Amino acid sequence: MKRKTIMSSLVISTVAVGLTSYFLKQSMKAKKSLPIHKAGNPSPEDIEDNKMVSEGSTYPVQYYDQQKK
Repeated sequence: MKRKTIMSSLVISTVAVGLTSYFLKQSMKAKKSLPIHKAGNPSPEDIEDNKMVSEGSTYPVQYYDQQKK
């Protein structure tokens, strides 16, 4: 009887660890597939991206100009 209890506990804990490991790997894969390819430092060869970054946002400038007038 004691042997059956130990074996069933061992099997249950092994399955639990395996499932936890599987689901953690799946969640890590999901996090890696986010569509962030060029966040942070733009490549010097990417002319369009560098142009967009250098232009900046024009809304704050227009808002500031309107408030000044």
